[in-house]
Amino acid sequence: MKTVFLKAIGSAVRLLLSGNPEIYQIIGRSLFVSVTAVVLAGVAGIPLGFLLGLRKFPGKALTVKVLYVLMGLPPVFVGLIVFILLSRNGPIGRYYYLLFTPAAMIVAQVLLALPIIAGLTMSAVEERAPWVLETAKGLGADKWRANLTLLTELRIPMIVGIVTAFGRVSAEVGAVMLVGGDIAGYTRVLTTAIVLETRMGHFELAIALGLVLLSLSFLINSLLYQWQYKR
Repeated sequence: MKTVFLKAIGSAVRLLLSGNPEIYQIIGRSLFVSVTAVVLAGVAGIPLGFLLGLRKFPGKALTVKVLYVLMGLPPVFVGLIVFILLSRNGPIGRYYYLLFTPAAMIVAQVLLALPIIAGLTMSAVEERAPWVLETAKGLGADKWRANLTLLTELRIPMIVGIVTAFGRVSAEVGAVMLVGGDIAGYTRVLTTAIVLETRMGHFELAIALGLVLLSLSFLINSLLYQWQYKR
């Protein structure tokens, strides 16, 4: 087993240095789909988290419970829902047929990432908002500046939410396999390529692709950590 992993590490290095356009396309597509999904989920999830954390309204307790359930949604179930919505007979697919495209994969990953970002943001807002807003207003800040101060104070929890969501979607295989179809040169990403190579018995190559995926995740998380530290 040790020999297999050592060979896989060597294979991973050779893959990155080989200049094989297919490998770079798979890596680039994986990053494009996951980063786009997390950005879109963040644009919607962070304001939603602030709204749920700051506002009180009838049915809030039920809404929060539903959000917590959505944070643990099975990816395959999300893929099934998106598949039905985007199929030719579905409510969206009859007008815009997106199945087996990168766009469908992004939609599935947004649905996985959004509850995570919104839920973690909401928890941070509920924990810190009272004393941050009270302190800011006590120092003479108006409502807009107080909210801006709260946003600044919560930058680290928001980064944690984004990193957590990225880790979930970048390692996801069930949903993207269902809605993307694992089409070579079009919708194949690192996770689906790992499944394909494993089924074909190419374990060394599958491990190498897995190491590439881990390396990309480590690199992105390191960059976010450095940005957080400098800030």
